[in-house]
Amino acid sequence: MNVADTDGTIRVFLLDDHDVVRRGISALLGEEDDIEVVGEAASAAEAVARIPAARPDVAVLDVRLPDGSGVEVCREVRSLLPDLACLMLTSYADDDALYDAVMAGAAGYVLKQIHGSDLVGAVRTVAAGESLLDPRSTARMLRRMREQATRQDPLSDLSEQERRIFELIGEGLTNRQIGERAFLAEKTVKNYVSSLLAKLDMERRTQAAAYAARLKAESRRPSSSE
Repeated sequence: MNVADTDGTIRVFLLDDHDVVRRGISALLGEEDDIEVVGEAASAAEAVARIPAARPDVAVLDVRLPDGSGVEVCREVRSLLPDLACLMLTSYADDDALYDAVMAGAAGYVLKQIHGSDLVGAVRTVAAGESLLDPRSTARMLRRMREQATRQDPLSDLSEQERRIFELIGEGLTNRQIGERAFLAEKTVKNYVSSLLAKLDMERRTQAAAYAARLKAESRRPSSSE
């Protein structure tokens, strides 16, 4: 969805604690017929207070600020203006900041070393509702998300059939008994067991059985909120 004004003008808000950088970006964007800078801020607090009133289409936000982070600003203002496209601007690549920015709903993440014409293009891209992330940075972020998902779900690498067999191992069943329960040949079950042990970085079946029993016990444990 294009978030620009109906007359085609893209309203932009700038947040950077360095006056020279902020004025330079403002001058650069101001030269474009289809872009209008509608507000500026030098701190996170100022940005949070001014952005809702300015109602920009795009907010260009410095990631690191003396009183906080542009990521925090992005998260807060987008809770009020969900259509706002936030373009994060940073001096150097930071995987943690990139991950946090994407989780906060940022539409783009670029380095301050970007050429002026490319920055203008980035503003237009996010204003049009598209995302703008460096492919290598995106790959690193996706890898981190997968690693986090694995930590949250230790069985995430197992197939549905392997999960089922893992549960049956936890019940103390032999390969033959698992085969009868799952309608599989005993040799097929053995292959599944070998595969799931490798994925769980385990050497013995007894390890898997103990682990399955522990996970089952934890799932039955009442939460602290109950």
